[in-house]
Amino acid sequence: MSTAIASPTKMARAWEKIRKGWYNFSRNPLSVVGAIIIVAVVFLAVFAPFISPYPEHSGNYVNFDEASQAPSAAHWCGTDVFGRDILSRIFFGFRLSLIMGIVVISLTAPVGVTLGLLAGYMKNTWVEAVIMRITDIFVAVPPLVLALSICSILKPNIFNAMMAVSLMWWPWYTRMVFGIASSIKNEFFVQAAEVTGASKAHIIFREILPNCFGPILTKISLDMGWVILLGSALSFVGLGAQPPTPDLGTMVSDGAKYMPDQWWIAVFPAFAIMLVVFGFNIVGDGIRDMMQVEEV
Repeated sequence: MSTAIASPTKMARAWEKIRKGWYNFSRNPLSVVGAIIIVAVVFLAVFAPFISPYPEHSGNYVNFDEASQAPSAAHWCGTDVFGRDILSRIFFGFRLSLIMGIVVISLTAPVGVTLGLLAGYMKNTWVEAVIMRITDIFVAVPPLVLALSICSILKPNIFNAMMAVSLMWWPWYTRMVFGIASSIKNEFFVQAAEVTGASKAHIIFREILPNCFGPILTKISLDMGWVILLGSALSFVGLGAQPPTPDLGTMVSDGAKYMPDQWWIAVFPAFAIMLVVFGFNIVGDGIRDMMQVEEV
């Protein structure tokens, strides 16, 4: 009987929390616009083979009869010097950019958060000293410089670009979570868990970690944009995805050679990068507002 009553109560509380979170999120019109942008980009990336005007232009395709055509009804964003439809390649470029962001964040966030939690909870011990000094070494090097150095040593492709960005991105999560965890560890609920004999794993992941969700989710949203931008920068200098793979950074790099006469070859892919980064950045503000419901 008590279980049957408790379950609907928990569901009602969870639904009420979601409703309040969405209310806080929707109060920022820019965040809603960002969410619409991200949903649209994800939709275009997932269904690119079906909704692209010319899906065959995403691979090895050459048609010099239609090369370097300005935007028109047949090609809304024009064509490149090989006669490939730029809009279709942008749709497929969205797919590669999202994969880049998802893979890098999936690898770096868990590692950085875990190390930050360990260092924060075990502050003033050798564990904290080792983790934070290694973190400081990585943070001391500018992210783009480190990624360029790694990619220049390895074979230039999208996989190595992902690994290079992942290697230098985790310290930022470690530093952020370390600051939060080191302040939370002195709270009464953490001390109560220690007194009752709770294990360190329980205290770290069940008591401290839930209080870090807001900043972590906000940073993940912001980092998606930055990772996509950094991946495009690596491709721009030839250290990311290689032709004929449709990558936004590579498309901007190739189009820059023909500026300003054939401006559309570089401008539209650059605008696509800007749109994705802008969407994730303003969604991060909305997520921050949404997570404030936890503090109420």
